[in-house]
Amino acid sequence: MKFLTHYFAAFLVVLLFSGASAASEIASYTVKDGAISASLTGKPGNAEAGLKAFLNRKQGNCLACHQVSSLAEHPFHGEIGPSLDGVAERYSVGALRLQIVNPKEINPDTIMPAFYKTEGLNRVLKKFKGKSVLTAEQVEDILAYIQTFK
Repeated sequence: MKFLTHYFAAFLVVLLFSGASAASEIASYTVKDGAISASLTGKPGNAEAGLKAFLNRKQGNCLACHQVSSLAEHPFHGEIGPSLDGVAERYSVGALRLQIVNPKEINPDTIMPAFYKTEGLNRVLKKFKGKSVLTAEQVEDILAYIQTFK
């Protein structure tokens, strides 16, 4: 069963990268104390756009791995990652931003992909090399949406 879970997770990562962003330039950011405190775009994200990216199978696809009670109308929540209920109360905005940008900075053993990284990745298809899964704006939009999970 564990093999199937890992196989399924790897399959989801491939699906995620099938919608890789055309943006090839990654905004600079600083990781300090387990967080990226500054917005990647210099402005707050849009929660409504964040919901769309959060659910989109070629962008965030967060429900593939996580459960969110407020999204019960969307079927097939994953059970690989932790529930995101209350996550905005448990973590700072900067810590959540880092989790989306590059979760391996927090937990090197995580299977969660880096959504805003182009270098140091393994087994990336040639057509997706140099492309991040999400744009900086999409990261900030998803982050704005996740801030509603209280």
